[in-house]
Amino acid sequence: MDIKAFSGKLRDISPKSVVLFVYKEDFRILSKLGRRYSSFIRKAFDLSGFKGKEGESEKFFFPDQKIKLVYVFGLGERKKLSTDTFRRVSALAVKKLKKDKVEETILLSPRISSLISQALAEGAVLGSYSFDRYKSKKEDFEIKEILVYNADQKSLEKGKILAETQNYTRDLVNQPGNVINPLTLAQEAKKLADSLDLECKIYNEKEIQEMGMNALWSVGKGSSTPPRFIHLIYKPEGEIREKIAVVGKGLTFDSGGLNIKPGDYMRTMKMDKAGACAVLGIMRAVALLKPSVEVHGLIGAAENMPSGSAYRPDDIIKAKNGKYIEIDNTDAEGRVTLADVLSYASELKPRRIVDLATLTGACMVALGEYTAGLFTNSKNFGEVFKKIAKDTGERLWELPLDDERLRRKIKKGPADVVNTGGRYGGAITAAMFLEEFVDKGIEWIHLDIAGPAWSKEDYGYYIQGATGFGVRTCVEYILRR
Repeated sequence: MDIKAFSGKLRDISPKSVVLFVYKEDFRILSKLGRRYSSFIRKAFDLSGFKGKEGESEKFFFPDQKIKLVYVFGLGERKKLSTDTFRRVSALAVKKLKKDKVEETILLSPRISSLISQALAEGAVLGSYSFDRYKSKKEDFEIKEILVYNADQKSLEKGKILAETQNYTRDLVNQPGNVINPLTLAQEAKKLADSLDLECKIYNEKEIQEMGMNALWSVGKGSSTPPRFIHLIYKPEGEIREKIAVVGKGLTFDSGGLNIKPGDYMRTMKMDKAGACAVLGIMRAVALLKPSVEVHGLIGAAENMPSGSAYRPDDIIKAKNGKYIEIDNTDAEGRVTLADVLSYASELKPRRIVDLATLTGACMVALGEYTAGLFTNSKNFGEVFKKIAKDTGERLWELPLDDERLRRKIKKGPADVVNTGGRYGGAITAAMFLEEFVDKGIEWIHLDIAGPAWSKEDYGYYIQGATGFGVRTCVEYILRR
């Protein structure tokens, strides 16, 4: 799909269709079409009761005119609009255009800016997503061109890159465990690096043990497919303003291990690699957008499987930073793998670390399926990150790390730390566990994306399946450094 800015006269356009966004009960933008179109559409609104609520839409045919098809989509009340409103309605419009097999159109919005231009492009690309790789009959129709009236071209291009990258992430997460495993995920990272001139280091099971990453190794050793540790590096040309590490949980399938999951809970566990896939997406976008920030993408990839060689409850494992972990439950494996990856990230001495992980069901219980939990050791870092998330439309809610009585729950037992803190406050104690492996002085954010990484329904610019959550917020943070 080609998305371009257009600032000429509507009579000069080649597309025979137009998409207009209108505020609730404010249809002045119709005048851009000319009196013949606008008067007809206004009369039709009077008859149909169209008000311009968000998501409301109408379609009009003008067979004898140059513009033969006009779509009108409501944005809702002007005072309640957010950037994400434009993103959502843009996605809705594209879904409708695809259904009607409209190849070219021009889009007019009553408000336009660089941020809205970007959001419109993101919505269009995200809304056009489908995953039909395993369908014998493919969806073969694609929209060829969208011209956005008076938009900022650079912002459109940036939005398209970010959304295409999020769709790339969605594709990876949607792949089943018999296709994406630790070995093939490492191959994908190498392929990405080769195509975009990123540095890439892949460590095999022997090297993982030699590096002292016994936690990652222990989780992965129950599978016939061995674990891998992936390190991608982006270094800008010229001045480097900052060094940042992004860390992803890469459980390509999670059976629960010896504490095996019931069948219903094992379903969709191909998405337990969503954090790792988000890291690959972030590195793709960074390589294309070229910020003046050094970025390290780090992934611990493993399968958590039951076997005679699997790690056990009561095992005590020495992590890379020298701390000992007691295993209470083998299904709390994501934090165990991240212990080594965060320790490795700390050794790189970045200023900041962000980790993304489908870590706990407890976070979904607390916040629902559409909001990620944010945990941080830096108030300022957290506030800036949350502000950016409001622009990207990726819902975050901060949860506390200051309850020392909860912290004591992961400090009990014979080792430095235990990998579960009990049922209550489970998302918080999981984040407290991770904090044990981040060096003092490094600002850190943990995003528990267990809820929004996967959707059971179609909504907004998402369809059922992987969402690619976290990619755009992390990239925006990096770009604004």
